[in-house]
Amino acid sequence: MKLNKVHHIAIICSNYELSKRFYVTNLGLTIINETYREDRNSYKLDLAVNGQYQIELFSFPDSPRRLSYPEARGLRHLAFEVDNIEEAVAELHQNQIMPEPIRIDPGTGKRYTFFHDPDDLPIELYEK
Repeated sequence: MKLNKVHHIAIICSNYELSKRFYVTNLGLTIINETYREDRNSYKLDLAVNGQYQIELFSFPDSPRRLSYPEARGLRHLAFEVDNIEEAVAELHQNQIMPEPIRIDPGTGKRYTFFHDPDDLPIELYEK
């Protein structure tokens, strides 16, 4: 099997408007398409990351909570590449988002940090 790239990442949120604002306003993702599915009482928001990758943000009524610790089974975290980690952290602070202290990956020597979305999904910023 030849996999070309990651096509999309699907995220289910508990508060659609809060999560939409977080991913669009705070993280700067671009809305591709927004659909309300009346039969499911659910929104689906397609988001572009720098015009390349797509995140699907879903809302479902009464969706169950999932453990969201980096070492729990399932999705460990969502990681975005940034050019300058300090500038990205400063933007997070401007939006009242408090990331962890910047760390250095011992394997690559690259700098990175973690923060959480409104549903405590761990998000990593990894310096290019």
